[in-house]
Amino acid sequence: MRNWDRLYIDGAWVTPSSPNVIEVVSPHTAEVVATCPEAMRADVDRAVQAARTAFDHGEWSGLPVSERLSYMRRLHEIYTENMTAMNSLITEEMGSPISFGQAGAAWMTLNTMLGVAESYPWEERRQGALGEVLVRREPVGVVAAIIPWNVPQFIIMNKIAPALLAGCTVVLKPAPEAPLDALFLAEMVERAGLPAGTFNVVPAGREVGEYLVGHPGVDKVTFTGSTAAGKRVATVCGANLTRCSLELGGKSAAVILDDADLDVVASGLKMASFMNSGQACVAQTRVLASRANYGKVVDALVSMVEGLKVGDPSDPATDIGPLVARRQQERTQEYISLGRQEGATVAIGGSGSPEGLERGWYVRPTLFTNAHNKMRVAREEIFGPVVTVIPYEDIADAVEIANDSDYGLAGSVWTADQEGGVEVARRIRTGTLGINKYGMDMAAPFGGYKQSGLGRELGAEGLTSFIEYKSIAL
Repeated sequence: MRNWDRLYIDGAWVTPSSPNVIEVVSPHTAEVVATCPEAMRADVDRAVQAARTAFDHGEWSGLPVSERLSYMRRLHEIYTENMTAMNSLITEEMGSPISFGQAGAAWMTLNTMLGVAESYPWEERRQGALGEVLVRREPVGVVAAIIPWNVPQFIIMNKIAPALLAGCTVVLKPAPEAPLDALFLAEMVERAGLPAGTFNVVPAGREVGEYLVGHPGVDKVTFTGSTAAGKRVATVCGANLTRCSLELGGKSAAVILDDADLDVVASGLKMASFMNSGQACVAQTRVLASRANYGKVVDALVSMVEGLKVGDPSDPATDIGPLVARRQQERTQEYISLGRQEGATVAIGGSGSPEGLERGWYVRPTLFTNAHNKMRVAREEIFGPVVTVIPYEDIADAVEIANDSDYGLAGSVWTADQEGGVEVARRIRTGTLGINKYGMDMAAPFGGYKQSGLGRELGAEGLTSFIEYKSIAL
């Protein structure tokens, strides 16, 4: 696996201010597989200044939209050529199953946002109350993008594609567990020829990340991570009135109606509940089944979980890979023990490493039954391959349970009656839902209610989040 010894700042690969390095540990082998520089505050200062200059002097923000589109189309072409390599790198650095194909989602986001930007109403004239008004949509400025480790490329592209297309410049801080894919992307940006300072990468930990969030040269912070960290980001941004958007945690409910095809349910929840080894904020980790149908739903899910292949994430047949770090493995095991203490039944899985996978940070896919919505395993985000099946009395009760959560990021309804499913979905307070599936669409807004965050990504709404409105009375 490749090592990096430079940071990408101001259009060049520069020597970092400190000899400190980040050791990237393979979750599969628990061994160091690569290193990259650890950015310090001086590197953040340099990156923000580069982005500030590129924005304020118009090297990027002053380009016509058509020229920004041309640069980004070139980046899209280069990304297309490197998707296989990018997928392999992400699998090595953070253990995501290669079958999950994270680079494909990032590619689709960039492709979709190119189309959104091409048809976006950057400037319009409208008749006002006192005369004609020119309404302009202008870039918000220098953007600090703070990225988690779980689906790094997809989340990076959710942020930088609309930000760059809007005319913003970006300082990207990837997580220390998964910094390499961001540096690989920087090589592609360099090949695409984007002007110096437009895109900068500073891998670092939490302390330096907070320094970037509070930097006076930053106009907008876009953050994805835990709800606890998001609250801290909002606090720091509030001190400077820095604009921010937050995509945070989830504890999403899949509502199984009695007329649902259980083969479809089991097949769909294999991805919706266990995607990325359970390390996904949108994972459907609460499955709601009627008491009348509860046993059949549990049987179908147990059979599905029994068939999950756990193992080497580089094997295309693998469904569940390792968790990103030992701390995440230990956290998940603690929740499995807690669920038992709370009175839930382990229908399949449980604590302990899967057989033959004692090395690496593996957890057995686990299904809790005989649970209720007040249990911590049903309320708190575990971020591992753990799903809780909760009974409900009727549809009104199912909706109440689904809404009885601090979160509101994702959800799904499973039924033979699509229109009926849509009616149920309308009553669930969450940002994205699917009928007989879960999957976000890159052309539609993505984000959450309640403590799942502020603002929206993707679609025209995602582009608008990097825009300031200017009105000119004519």
